[in-house]
Amino acid sequence: MNRVPEAGLIATAFHNNADNYDQHVLVQKRVVTQLAGSVALHRDHAPEHILDVGTGTGALLEQMHARYPLARLSGVDIALNMCLKSQQKMGSVCSVVNGSAEALPFKSGVFDLVVSASVLQWVSDLSAAIREMCRVVRPGGDLCVAFFCHGSLGELQRCFYDVNAGSSSKMSRLHSFWTVDDVKSVVNNIDFEKVVITVETETDWYDDLYSLLRSIKNIGAGTVSGGSVNGLGWRGVLQETSRRYQELYGQNGRIPATYNVLYLTARTMAQPPVGQGFT
Repeated sequence: MNRVPEAGLIATAFHNNADNYDQHVLVQKRVVTQLAGSVALHRDHAPEHILDVGTGTGALLEQMHARYPLARLSGVDIALNMCLKSQQKMGSVCSVVNGSAEALPFKSGVFDLVVSASVLQWVSDLSAAIREMCRVVRPGGDLCVAFFCHGSLGELQRCFYDVNAGSSSKMSRLHSFWTVDDVKSVVNNIDFEKVVITVETETDWYDDLYSLLRSIKNIGAGTVSGGSVNGLGWRGVLQETSRRYQELYGQNGRIPATYNVLYLTARTMAQPPVGQGFT
């Protein structure tokens, strides 16, 4: 399966769907609320400067401003229209710039806290993204991020697999999510003072497969690519996948979409690194 689409395609997709994004982000809104609560539990004092990576339309920045009204806020997003929406929403209390999570356009050590919600599943290099967050955080600063990990949209993947008999070429049309082991491998090679990783499950319900796919498309997160396939035409594949989905998971005429959400909180070393990693 594809790890992620090419970065330019991601930027274009989210840029084009910025106007409709807030109407379709169901689970993402719950993740933002949960992550904001985790930040409050993790920190014992208010941060002075906060960065939101992949800020989207500014939902997490809004919550950070509500909790820490005196903090300076910054946001970055790969999609220009998302930056414009977020800046419009936040106004003068925040500065939002266009840029990539894997190459943050900020000097090193300038933020007390870096947050990010439902973004890192789209990066092609997870290690680069997390290391960039560490770079821009002051010594002793915090990272609090949440993103969809392996097992997300498992129902869709199972049904698509069944319909296509596990064909590797056809399964490559599905997005592949980072695993918990992927995350541990990254943080094991970064000197953190402490790290906490948890995974929680969120479920949304849809009328049918087509409404699920429309929702995914409308947030710019195309999980299944279109086009023709060998054997069954693409329309036939979707029809068979829809039938299988209802057969295996349907309840009261609706189907579930399950997301595994990985929450990572970490504190960078207050002193020069001494080789401490993930335990």
